[in-house]
Amino acid sequence: MLDWLFADPLLPGTPAPDFSLPDQDGKIVSLSALRGHNVVLVFYPGDDTSVCRQQLCEFRDRWSGAQQKNTLIFGVNPQSAESHAKFIGKSHLTFPLLVDAGQKTGLLYKAKGLIVRRTVYLIGPDGTIRFGQRGTPDPDQVLSHAA
Repeated sequence: MLDWLFADPLLPGTPAPDFSLPDQDGKIVSLSALRGHNVVLVFYPGDDTSVCRQQLCEFRDRWSGAQQKNTLIFGVNPQSAESHAKFIGKSHLTFPLLVDAGQKTGLLYKAKGLIVRRTVYLIGPDGTIRFGQRGTPDPDQVLSHAA
């Protein structure tokens, strides 16, 4: 019953679960539509909290390197589009934040918890997970797994 609480992240080689979530502007982002790109998903607990801001700003600061590796980055948590938009503006984020109402996508990616379990994934262009780790892995470590 509490398996989700102690579950490890999805393993490399696992097909990434498809999802469709709205971003801060209401635009729907579907993983299946992103095939052909590397995709980084950063599941994080809260907009504009110190650790989350630091983590997402580290990915912002690696944006040009991510683009050179054909990589799209998305932050994911259940907070509102309005909260996400304010966080993007205040932190000058260069990538969308997705609204995971009810943590349904977080559950698929084993990041659901009383608060979101901080987890980072890199999904390859073929839709297969290439990297998954709890915490705040260095963006360069994550991007080193990009195809």
